Amino acid sequence: MLTQQFVTFDVENHFFGVPVGAVQEVLLNEHYTAMPLAPPAYGGLFNLRGEVIGTVDLRVRFGLAPRPITGPVINVVVRVAGEAVSLLVDRIGLVADLDDSAFEPPPETLTGPTRRMVTGTYKTEGRLLMVLDVDECVNPTLAVAAV
Repeated sequence: MLTQQFVTFDVENHFFGVPVGAVQEVLLNEHYTAMPLAPPAYGGLFNLRGEVIGTVDLRVRFGLAPRPITGPVINVVVRVAGEAVSLLVDRIGLVADLDDSAFEPPPETLTGPTRRMVTGTYKTEGRLLMVLDVDECVNPTLAVAAV
């Protein structure tokens, strides 16, 4: 039985996961610098041990109200094309080991930009886990979606 590991988190009431191999680290941060003229989903910049990290507010990516960047915010730092980018999430979950045979394609009800960001789903205990494509989540040309 082949399994994959996913770092799980919540955005609003939606349950998401990204492959463990894409995640550099998970951290709390509260010091951000605004990015003038950036698309609305780009929440700001912060310094992580000398590296400037851009943030993508997944709430905005999914057509929800933006999060205020005040106080500690959960950052899931992922690597995209060799660069670190932070996905801002509401709550962090656990690392889930999921059986490949339980993987299903995205539901037909997901359309537009959301469908490009969600590669598939797993039915977990009481919740549907939507697997995100981190490249698409940080793609600046992708329009705002709605979940």
